[in-house]
Amino acid sequence: MTAAVTAARRTTLHRRVRFIVAFTITYNVLEAIVAIWAGALASSTALIGFGLDSVIEVLSAVAVAWQFTRENPERWEKPTVRAIGIAFFALAAYVITDSVLSLTGTPDVDSSPLGIGIAALSLIVMPALAWLEHRTGRELQSKSVMADARQLVLCVYLSGTVLIGLLLNTLFGWAWADSVAALVVAFLAIREGLEAWRGGMESPFEVLEEMNRDEPASEPRRQRD
Repeated sequence: MTAAVTAARRTTLHRRVRFIVAFTITYNVLEAIVAIWAGALASSTALIGFGLDSVIEVLSAVAVAWQFTRENPERWEKPTVRAIGIAFFALAAYVITDSVLSLTGTPDVDSSPLGIGIAALSLIVMPALAWLEHRTGRELQSKSVMADARQLVLCVYLSGTVLIGLLLNTLFGWAWADSVAALVVAFLAIREGLEAWRGGMESPFEVLEEMNRDEPASEPRRQRD
C-alpha cells in the first residue's frame, strides 16, 4: 500500500501531472503529423497506425488534463479510464481492418527513412516519460494517470514493432512485414484497452521496482548463511 500523500505533496504531484500531459500532447501532435504523413507517402499501414496511436495518446492526455482541472480529480477516475479504454479499441478496429485489406491486396510499401527516424526517437523519449508518469500516478493512487502511462508504454512497444517492420521492408523488401507489424499494434491496443476498461493498471515498471525492493531483503539471508 502507498503511504498517505500530504496535501502539499498532492499539489506538487497534480502540477507534475499537468506538465507531463502538456509535454505528451505537444510531442504526440508532432509525432502524429510526421508518422501519418510518412505512412501515407510510403503506403505503410503500420506507420499510419502508429500515427493514429499518437492521436489517441493526445486524446488520453487531454482526458487526464481535463480530469485534473476539476476541483476533485479523484471523482472523475472511472469515466476517464473508460474513455482511455475506448480509445484503445478504436485504434485496434482501424488497424485490423486496414491490415487485413493490405495483406489480401499485398500492396508495395516504400522505404521510409522519416518513419524509421520518428519510431527510433519515440524509443528514446517515451520510456522516460512513461516511467515518470507511472510513478506519479502510483503515488497519487490515480488509475487514470497510470492508464495514461500505459498508453505511453504501448507507444514504446509500437515504436519497436513499427521500426522492425520498416527495417525488414527496407532491407529485404518484405512488404508483408508492415501489415504484420500493424496487427501486433492492434493486438497490443486491444490488450491495453481491456486492462484500462477493467481498471487493471499493472505496469512493467512495477515488476522492476518489486525486484529492486526484494534485493535488500535477500542480502541479510546470504549473510546469515
